Amino acid sequence: MEGVPAPVTLPINGGKPAEAKQTLRPYPDRDYHVEKTLGKDLNRKVKESRVLVVGAGGIGCELLKALVLSGFGEIHLVDLDTIDLSNLNRQFLFRREHIKKSKALVAREAAQRFNPNVNLVAYHSDIKTFPVSFYRQFDLVFNALDNLDARRHVNRMCVASDRILIESGTTGFNGQVQVIKRGVTACYDCTPKEVPKSFPVCTIRSTPSQPIHCIVWAKSYLLNEIFGESEDESAFDHSADAQNATEIAELRKEAQALKEIRQSLQKDNFMQMLFDKVFNSDIVRLRSMEDMWKTRAKPEPIVYDEVWQRVRSSSDVGGLKQEYSADVLSHGGQKVWSLEENFAMLRDSISRLVQRSASSGAVIEFDKDDIDTLDFVTSAANIRAAIFGIDRKSRFDIKQMAGNIIPAIATTNAIVASLCVLEAFKILSDGVQASPEVFLMPSANDRMLSSDRSRKPNPDCPVCNPFYATATADFSKITIRDLVEDLALKHLGFSEDSEIALSSDGALLYDVEETESLDKKLCDLGIKTSAWMKFIDESDDAENVDIHIWLEAAPQGPELEALSGKSYAVASYCNSNPDGTANIPKKPKKAAPAPAPAPMNSASITVDDDDDLIIPEIQPSGTKRARDDDGEQPAAKKAKVVDEAPTSVVPVLASEPAKPADTNGAITLDDD
Repeated sequence: MEGVPAPVTLPINGGKPAEAKQTLRPYPDRDYHVEKTLGKDLNRKVKESRVLVVGAGGIGCELLKALVLSGFGEIHLVDLDTIDLSNLNRQFLFRREHIKKSKALVAREAAQRFNPNVNLVAYHSDIKTFPVSFYRQFDLVFNALDNLDARRHVNRMCVASDRILIESGTTGFNGQVQVIKRGVTACYDCTPKEVPKSFPVCTIRSTPSQPIHCIVWAKSYLLNEIFGESEDESAFDHSADAQNATEIAELRKEAQALKEIRQSLQKDNFMQMLFDKVFNSDIVRLRSMEDMWKTRAKPEPIVYDEVWQRVRSSSDVGGLKQEYSADVLSHGGQKVWSLEENFAMLRDSISRLVQRSASSGAVIEFDKDDIDTLDFVTSAANIRAAIFGIDRKSRFDIKQMAGNIIPAIATTNAIVASLCVLEAFKILSDGVQASPEVFLMPSANDRMLSSDRSRKPNPDCPVCNPFYATATADFSKITIRDLVEDLALKHLGFSEDSEIALSSDGALLYDVEETESLDKKLCDLGIKTSAWMKFIDESDDAENVDIHIWLEAAPQGPELEALSGKSYAVASYCNSNPDGTANIPKKPKKAAPAPAPAPMNSASITVDDDDDLIIPEIQPSGTKRARDDDGEQPAAKKAKVVDEAPTSVVPVLASEPAKPADTNGAITLDDD
């Protein structure tokens, strides 16, 4: 058979009996089975492909292994994170000796051994530092990320560079894979995403009722005010501040008092000063607000000396008794500590944090894998919970809640990573149209894996609807006037009558009423490196879509000299005409809204005993039907019910409406 190595005959039993021979076939070439599986043409495309993997975590490790063993010719891997102990249970490329090392570099070294023929390039860097031109060198981009902000960034860069993105994610046993191509499928931002939950500041600081309220208070308020920067505003909802102005003013006073206590960090009585402030005097103030506790139990302040006395009464000479030591408590991650144990742990964790702060001088932030900050948050949150009559939680539970940890399962990661590679095969073989969205749902009734045809782009999407272009610039020369009166008019299709608005990363730089910055250089406005420039025509009759320009600093050397005295040069358009000019699409015309139907109540059409159709009286929305003279509601006539066969619906992730399953290209499992 062509391509199969010739068999080798080897003697057995020392070679003594001439007839006792065994025919062994040497291990075939690494590429042999892959080629037989994929076919020569697809195997060739795989070998010639250059792919980018963003993220070397749970999915990233499995994905990198699958890509390497499939023979993808060149793989680039980007990850800024380092390896933690908690990663080792599911990120199998890492070992204990790799802790604190770069995920990207260690993953490259480990995966290279699987297939030395693959060109693996690793970057221990933030994905946000790479320009649009970096993405253009790849045939496929794989997202293996665990945070919303980075996912949205890579999505935007792939849309701007017109690259195919394979987006993936898992939640527990569920997973999803989505192929994204500009103009063909919906992008990651075509559907709104759930934002991290914030809590009303008065609930967190004054009236907690759940363990998570106490945890957020300890993590985002107390820890930051004492050892970090001022409170993490992202954890709090200030929308109701105006209605609680008096209480907000009191809370600001409390925060200022904490800042003053922070100045005594190195004093021996710091622990007692802090404890008396947040667990006693602040609680006494809250108890005095009678209106606040009409429907709930008042909090009970804790006296430092009383708790300390109970701990000391059970201690040995020279220190705390063994059961109150930090070492013993640290090994009880699943145990819910008593008030005295939380008190002892708070003292110990504060001592550790004070030493760190004194030695380094750096601000201390919460990290779920930082034992010092985790112990502080656990003990402080549990003491506050005891004050408000809320259930205390174990350190294990608080680590999950404070760290926003979504359960990660190694098997789910492996399945989703494999689905990503299968989608890549489909794209290289038959194009994006052959790649549906795939959902992994073990709890589904019909099948564990289901697929649905890719969604169409959202015409109102703020990411994939705009027109994209790139330009290089000399940031020491380029001004707002260069962008508005030169770039916009000469290259981007704006007219003299256009009402141009220019912004960068949400900050307005110019509009018809904001012209003071026209002659300012970008570097003087704090924009010294690459940045997005967003052009909008605010004219009433504007036809062109919004335009996003990736403005990139020209490097020293030929590229900077090529500007020939100009402050910028257009590098490329995402969509161009044959002559190289920008082909800027027009805004879709909005369809006229359909006339609103006449308001109806919930009355239904009924049929009387003789099967004659009866049209119910239509009542204005929100009103009741007229009553009979005796005040009773008129009896509705009985409607005939038509039995319908139940339909089988395959659920999908992300609250998408269920659609009939598209079996074309679907990945399914047999029922048995």
